[in-house]
Amino acid sequence: MTSLTTLRRRGQSLTLLALAAFTVLCAAVLIGRPDLVPITVFILPLFFASHYLGPRHLPWFIVLLLTVMVLCVIERQRGDWRTVAGVAVVFFLAFVVLQSSFRRSRLGVSGPRGESMLVDLRDRIQSQGMLPPLPPAWYAETALRSAGGTPFAGDFVVASRRDARLDLVVVDVSGKGEDAGARSLLLSGAFSGLLGALPPAEFLPAANDYLLRQEWEEGFATAIHFSLDLNGGEFEIRTAGHPPAVQLEAGSGRWRVHPSDGGPVLGVIDQADYPAVSGRMRPGDAVLLYTDGLVETKSRDIGLGIDKLQGQGERLLRHGFDDGAARLIDRLGSQNDDRALLLVHRR
Repeated sequence: MTSLTTLRRRGQSLTLLALAAFTVLCAAVLIGRPDLVPITVFILPLFFASHYLGPRHLPWFIVLLLTVMVLCVIERQRGDWRTVAGVAVVFFLAFVVLQSSFRRSRLGVSGPRGESMLVDLRDRIQSQGMLPPLPPAWYAETALRSAGGTPFAGDFVVASRRDARLDLVVVDVSGKGEDAGARSLLLSGAFSGLLGALPPAEFLPAANDYLLRQEWEEGFATAIHFSLDLNGGEFEIRTAGHPPAVQLEAGSGRWRVHPSDGGPVLGVIDQADYPAVSGRMRPGDAVLLYTDGLVETKSRDIGLGIDKLQGQGERLLRHGFDDGAARLIDRLGSQNDDRALLLVHRR
C-alpha cells in the first residue's frame, strides 16, 4: 500500500513537471511569435492541469502559470484590448479551476480519478443486487430506469439466496435521479449485507434502524421484501410504505393485488412493526414488485396506475415472460421519475 501511494505521488510530481515545461514552452512561443500566438494559449496547460493534477499540486501550478503569463505580457510590452481580454479570460478560468480544486480537496484526487472511483463504487454495489442463479422452474428479472436517463437513481434492488430461500427487496429512496444517487449507493450496500445475514422477519426492522442512525434530513425510503420458498412456492411479503405487490394467478388468469397494510416507511419511526402477507405461487403464476414511479404520475393516482400495470401486464406477458420486466417498464411510468420493476415467474 505504501509503495502504491509513493508511485502515485511520483506520478503527480512528474505530471506537474511536464505541465510546467509545457507552460514555459507556450511562453517561449508566445514571445517568439506574438503575431501568431494569442495570450489565451495558456488555457491549454490550465485545461490539462485541471484534469490530471490533484488538489495538492494544482494551486501551485496555477500560481506558476499566472506568473509566467504576466511576465510574458510585460516582455511583449503590449497592452491592447485583445491582450487585456485574454489575460482576464485566463484569470477567470484559473479562478474556476481553483474553486473546483477546493471542492475536490476533501477527496484528495484529480477529477478523472475521482470520477472513476465513483463509477467503480457504483458498479461494485449494483452488482450486489444481481439476481442469483435460480432452479429451472423459476425465472426472475429486474429492470431499472432513472429519471432523465442518468446512471444514478434512487430505486434499487437487492437479492439473496440461501438454499431454497430466495429474498428479493425493491427499495425507493427519497428523491430521484442524481439527488438520491449517493444515498441509494450507500443503502444498497448496507441492505445487501443485512438481507444475506438476517431472517426474513428481521430485515425491514434492521433496515429501519440503520436509516434512523444515519440522521439524514431526507433519510427515508420505502421498500417491499419478497421472501420465496423455491421448493413449494410459498412466499411472504412485507412492505414499508411501499406500493403493493401484484400476482398473476395462472389458474384464473386474473391479477391479484396483495394488501399493502404493512409498516411505515423506513427511517421515520423507531421500533416499527412490519407484518407479513402470505401466499403461494403455483406453476404459471407471476409476481410483480415495483416502485411508485412506475404506477404514479402527476396526472394519475397510484390506484389507476396499478390498474394500468395489470392491463399492460396481461397484454405483454401473454406472449411470454422472458424480458417481460424490460417490456413493461418501457411502457409504464414517467420518464422524469425513477422506476424499478422486478418480475418473478414460476414456469
